[in-house]
Amino acid sequence: MLKPLILIVEDNKDVLYNIKLTLELNDFEVITSKNGKFGLKILEELERPPDVIVSDIMMPEMDGYTFFKKVSENPKWYQIPFMFLTAKSLPEDIRFGKMLGIDDYIVKPFKVEDLLAAINGKLKRRKIREKISSSIDIDVHLPITDEEKKSIDLIFVIWDDKIGPMVHKWYPREENLEFLNSIGLQLFQSAISIYGQKGIYNAQGLMLEIHNIKRSGYIYFDSKEDESYRAGRLDYMFGVLALKINYFQSLKIKEIIEIASKEFKEENNLQIEEVWKEITNILTEHKKI
Repeated sequence: MLKPLILIVEDNKDVLYNIKLTLELNDFEVITSKNGKFGLKILEELERPPDVIVSDIMMPEMDGYTFFKKVSENPKWYQIPFMFLTAKSLPEDIRFGKMLGIDDYIVKPFKVEDLLAAINGKLKRRKIREKISSSIDIDVHLPITDEEKKSIDLIFVIWDDKIGPMVHKWYPREENLEFLNSIGLQLFQSAISIYGQKGIYNAQGLMLEIHNIKRSGYIYFDSKEDESYRAGRLDYMFGVLALKINYFQSLKIKEIIEIASKEFKEENNLQIEEVWKEITNILTEHKKI
């Protein structure tokens, strides 16, 4: 069985050596680079992409911000979880990293257990994502037009005590409901089979590839207190389907859905068309970092 592969990009030789040694002692395979420029060269030459990238920010030739942008724009690498490990600890530096969509921002000096926990968390989420993706078996004979394959769809699925998961809202409204129902139900059921019904109580999101229809997906689970349901809460899922969703975009989508989910909990109201418009803007505009 292959060990998880981690790419470390860091210009300080001592820090690079210590991280490499620590990860190797914890059963990781490690590749290193002294800056972003060489990091891109290494990525091009690898037979398999790394499972996680950890990068410093301040480096010669190509800094971490530019390196992240290059990685997120490449169709071969855009789904690789990316973490900053840096001495830049000012609040504005951290906010900028979060704005870029960096999944974790660990400040030097760091605790080894924090770094290991962050990396292992990314690996665990990847395994869950792969399990759900592989369990989806959409009927490819369902009538789907070429335009529908290219469209951006948003679905809102709730758990009904009598019939199980059901698509409650969707946008655009003219989309193929049979097709969206099939995807929505399978995504919800697959996630429950992995997490368990109680496991989706806490809010969480996952990016997926639905291979047999060649579309990307992003799903976000949450729940709200509601005594009219058997468990005393209503479990629900937001699902986004698009031709392509990169890692950076998925983090921005998560921010939008978190706000929508909070409003749904507090006001029992979901403006699904407005949420769709915000997500569509993320997926269609060319961001300049």
